[in-house]
Amino acid sequence: MKVARSFVLLVIFLLFPALCSAQAFKDASEARLSNGLKVIMFENHKAPIISLQVWHRVGARNEKTGKTGLAHMLEHMMFKGTSKVSGEEFVRTIYELGGDQNASTSHDSTGYFETLASDRIKVPIDFESDRMSNLVLRESDFRTERMVVLEERRMRVDDNPQSFLQEQLEAAAFQSQPYHWPVIGWPQDIERLTIKDVKAFYSTYYNPANTFVVVTGDFKKQALLAEMEKAFGKIPAGTPAEQLFIEDPPQPGERRVTVERPAQVGSLIIAFHVPNLRSRDSYVLEVIKAILAEGKTSRFYSHLVRGPARAIEADVDYNLATHDPGLFYISVTVLPGKDFGTLEQTIYDDLELLKKNPVGFREMQKAKNQLEADFVFDKESIFSLGQKLAEYEIALDWASIGAYVPSIRSVTAQEIQRVASKYFTAQNRNVGILIPAGQPVNPLTDAAPQSAGGGKKDKSIRLRASDVLNEVIP
Repeated sequence: MKVARSFVLLVIFLLFPALCSAQAFKDASEARLSNGLKVIMFENHKAPIISLQVWHRVGARNEKTGKTGLAHMLEHMMFKGTSKVSGEEFVRTIYELGGDQNASTSHDSTGYFETLASDRIKVPIDFESDRMSNLVLRESDFRTERMVVLEERRMRVDDNPQSFLQEQLEAAAFQSQPYHWPVIGWPQDIERLTIKDVKAFYSTYYNPANTFVVVTGDFKKQALLAEMEKAFGKIPAGTPAEQLFIEDPPQPGERRVTVERPAQVGSLIIAFHVPNLRSRDSYVLEVIKAILAEGKTSRFYSHLVRGPARAIEADVDYNLATHDPGLFYISVTVLPGKDFGTLEQTIYDDLELLKKNPVGFREMQKAKNQLEADFVFDKESIFSLGQKLAEYEIALDWASIGAYVPSIRSVTAQEIQRVASKYFTAQNRNVGILIPAGQPVNPLTDAAPQSAGGGKKDKSIRLRASDVLNEVIP
């Protein structure tokens, strides 16, 4: 299915070379309500559906030491209702109208979403404006929801070896950046949170000065803005919260975390500090991501999955649309009995090839076509389109999305060599290893023939299951 989709998109790009992101988003626009609330709009009349997304410029990065998990806790409390509408009635009404609703919290933002028939758009507009200004925060609800969040953390992180490894690796990789702590929060911090903390967080960030709304789908701009003004325009503007741009200092050496826990398979994660879309290098990293791990002809699939190393899967994860600089993740799922050291060395060998040998035209064009295909298909869903606009608005501004395709197309083989040499170094890397309990392991040692520059170690942490149940590395 993925091969067929890629082929169709390749044909489209060959037939319509003039297609670019600026054209794809030419119908996007923004307006301000009387209280300053930004509304980003994209009309699409292909189907009578509309997506309303309310985004608050607050996430885990805005929390403080000892109060982690607060943004996510408030997201849960936002479904407890107001003096006008109970939380149960809000959810039930959306579903009875044939719609869908959800919410999410990240390091950078918290969003609330409804997708439903376009002729019922007034319903979520009224609901969202009401809970943005009139949320009822009760101690009894908070105590119940805190237990729910602790259980959610146990299921998603503590009982999930791969997620636990990533959490520990990020805690080691980020020193001064608030990406250091997990979005869901450290368990001790969650237990310490109070309803007073939640109320203060709500009053600080949930106002027009720290919020924007994205609407995509079947609507008329002026009619929509009139409804938005009636519902949201009466909310006091509030004060913009300070949004610092925070970047970790250069690492003094490799950081390595080894976790031993009950697990069916092992995991290896290598993460390098890299810039976000504020830097031209971010688009080069996007192309590198596709070259390394997009599809069964990618370098990692050929060398790590089909090759003698025989990993179960190999993937690369990189998000250029973050508020602060993030990480370029390389992750490998390791079969029982396989040698971690061999897999790790194979990855470094592939990264070294990127530095030494220019990427060929066919491989480069394939990677760019795949990235454009993903970009175009994201636009086909009004919900995904809204999320994409919001990501760029949070990271820089929504209009910067227009630079994506032209920037991808202009990446050169020489830029790939330069960027790989700059960021994929031993000093800049963080390595996480998940060892299934009781399994022998042979990770890459100082004596092994490392590529990516050798380099000194800054920190090495080893955790066993018995250590981590009651211990957190903040």
